Amino acid sequence: MFKFKAFLFWLCCSAPFLAGAQVHSQQPSSPSRPEIIYHVFERSFYDSNGDGIGDLNGLREKLGYLQHLGVTSILMVPIYQSDFYHNYFGKDFEKVDPAFGTMADYVALVKAVHARGMKIYMDMETQYVTGDNPWYRDATSDPHSPYRDYILWADSSQNKPAGIIYNMTRIRSYDGTSQAVATANLLNPKVLQYNIQLFRFWEDPNHDGKFDDGVDGFRLDHMMDDLDHKGILTHLFQRFWTPLILAVKKVNPKVIFIAEQANWGDFGSEYFREGHVDRVFDFRLRFAIAAFNKKQIGLMADSTLGLMPPGHQQIVFIENHDLPRFASVAGLNKSKEEIGGALGLLMGGVPSIYYGQELGMYGGFEHFGNTDGNDIPKREAFEWFRADTGRGMALWYKDTGPWWDSTHLVPNDGISLQEEEPDPSSLWNFYHTLIGIRETQPPLYKGHYFTLPNDQDSVFSFLRVTGDQEDIVMVNLSGSPKAVQADCSGPGIKPRTLHLLFGHQQAAIQGANFTVTLPAYAIDLWKVN
Repeated sequence: MFKFKAFLFWLCCSAPFLAGAQVHSQQPSSPSRPEIIYHVFERSFYDSNGDGIGDLNGLREKLGYLQHLGVTSILMVPIYQSDFYHNYFGKDFEKVDPAFGTMADYVALVKAVHARGMKIYMDMETQYVTGDNPWYRDATSDPHSPYRDYILWADSSQNKPAGIIYNMTRIRSYDGTSQAVATANLLNPKVLQYNIQLFRFWEDPNHDGKFDDGVDGFRLDHMMDDLDHKGILTHLFQRFWTPLILAVKKVNPKVIFIAEQANWGDFGSEYFREGHVDRVFDFRLRFAIAAFNKKQIGLMADSTLGLMPPGHQQIVFIENHDLPRFASVAGLNKSKEEIGGALGLLMGGVPSIYYGQELGMYGGFEHFGNTDGNDIPKREAFEWFRADTGRGMALWYKDTGPWWDSTHLVPNDGISLQEEEPDPSSLWNFYHTLIGIRETQPPLYKGHYFTLPNDQDSVFSFLRVTGDQEDIVMVNLSGSPKAVQADCSGPGIKPRTLHLLFGHQQAAIQGANFTVTLPAYAIDLWKVN
């Protein structure tokens, strides 16, 4: 969405570039491949028709790239019609934004994703509408409109539609336009029924029960029990979200619901218990990772990963469309970027990579005035080429304002797929390698998480365990070498030999002690044999 916005357990033991374009394998994925989500801001990803706007056909063209990277699922921001570039706040929830293509293009994309054994998720935010939405337009122009109760009103005479978060009633967009926005009345049974039919449509557009043309799940943006803490739309878990989710799952029990909990510091347990979602985003762990603080990371991991109710999962991430890019958080320090990537991929849950994260793209929220252009720096065009120009570059915001004048796209700066894919030491190859290792190690994609105590304040270590197999990960969060001793005195596993899977340091086990010397910012991964 556009926003102005214990459990401790001790346990141890491509083809070449051709005219600037990449060619990648077109082979189907295995359906059993461990899931990694690629969170894409499709307007900025790949432009297939030369109009400067990333689109659905462009995303379909680049499925080979995504498979080559190693991701298995795609999460799209909203594709429905909106008056805003980010496509939140719907104008028409049932139609594809013409800038992205047609409904036929959407179906072609979904079928192509499924043909590769991949999954696709759609972001939905139906709590708010724009002034061009029929509900708003008809309700405000006709006192007898059937849509009068589809939106909330700020006054008893129903002349002033209720605003959205922070009581905003209009939003100024990056292109200078301004549009009214209002909150939908989620307690109206007709609004609930509309949403049920809407979600059912996107999961099975032709209603044939095969689901090959529909999404595999939905991200519920800004999901709340008391919407925007206004005390008006209350008990929504019981009165709106749960009926919606159960009705949609009745058509396809395999469809997955992912909540973006509005309170980013929340564990999310009530979303599982009362909201009946399958997954939530692990914001608490993300903020701990971004702080490079061992204690915080351990506490957040122990709670969000160690206390997960059966059948539910956390989405583990370090970037999304609402947060500053991790490269900016890490001060463009490649070693720190690798640490963030490793923790995001190896700790547990379902990892999510935001488009361009694998390149080290940078940018964050800026202060350009009262406009949604403030968020463009973290939603810039994917950098396919070293010159940041060429076929497919989605520069839809070019020459539109200060976000372009101060763009982070810099030619020949080492941050592009064309520069990084051939370079074995690049951040892209770090991601590619680590994703490949994760895919071969069951503990890393389905094992239990356990924090592994050690004697260094700046070294974070943990285990992933499944059955009789264990993997150990150690990360030096500091810029200086550390001689580490880990506590292997916990129950359950007898120390055995170690096999280095990633990194450079050989470790040893003597009695109850696991010992290793880690260089600055080292990331090492061992399999316990």
